Amino acid sequence: MKTRSAFTMIELVFVIVVMGIIGKFGVEFLAQAYKSFIYSNVNNALLSKSASAVEFIGSRLQYRIKDSVIARNGTGGAVVGLGSASGTSFSVLEWVSMDIDGYRATTAPNWSGIADLDPGQALGLIESPATNTGAISALIAQLSDDSTKSVNDAALYFIGSNSDVQTGYGWNGALGDQTGAMHPINATGTPTQFTPAVGTLTGIDVYEYYKLAWTAYAIEHNGDDLILHYDYQPWNGDSIANGDSKTAIIMEDVNTFQFTAIGEIIKIQVCTQSDIIDGDNDGTGYSLCKEKTIF
Repeated sequence: MKTRSAFTMIELVFVIVVMGIIGKFGVEFLAQAYKSFIYSNVNNALLSKSASAVEFIGSRLQYRIKDSVIARNGTGGAVVGLGSASGTSFSVLEWVSMDIDGYRATTAPNWSGIADLDPGQALGLIESPATNTGAISALIAQLSDDSTKSVNDAALYFIGSNSDVQTGYGWNGALGDQTGAMHPINATGTPTQFTPAVGTLTGIDVYEYYKLAWTAYAIEHNGDDLILHYDYQPWNGDSIANGDSKTAIIMEDVNTFQFTAIGEIIKIQVCTQSDIIDGDNDGTGYSLCKEKTIF
């Protein structure tokens, strides 16, 4: 009886062919699996970044003084009311925000939002029951990380008053009197009282309810960065163009920041980009967008 000690040539060729077929499809399968893994990771990362950016912006925009929101083409661009601004030509969204941290405070609001309209009240004095100007100053100093900042840098906005977005908030320079939408104030020795920081209240409509503001905010799309500007007071002559604000990068690798308004509703869109993959094979990378509507 004859025994076999090796493969025949036909068997070797057959094995080589089979291994080649398995190798070809195995490599393609592994490559496709790896590609899917990369796409999935990039998608998740971009969606997370875009969502974080719009949520961050939206959380601040919800406390805006609604008539104060403007757009600019660049930090030193002309003031454009948000209702007239749309498209990609505007890279800066800017607004005055109420002091929500001081209004919430810890155990009780630092400012009550109520102005005493007693006819006997002196025109150079605003009485605000249950307000604590000392606590306001301490919180402003903490939030701005500047011990020199206080309630004397703040301003009041009377709810119900008429306002001109072009001049009433200080977008075009410091307010020299009390005729604008914002009313710059100083504290007195009494915790519940404010006095005008400029001009007087003679002939000015003072409403019963107010919002206190100590900072404006701006979102700037600069190159690939989305930048937050804060801790500046336009009513006192501060501007982002002059470098008066503090800044922080919200998100990097942002290729689109757009916003539009319908009445008082604002819709924002942020698109973040990755160069790891090129979805359109056009050399521009791959981006995903998130949108948010702020009422």
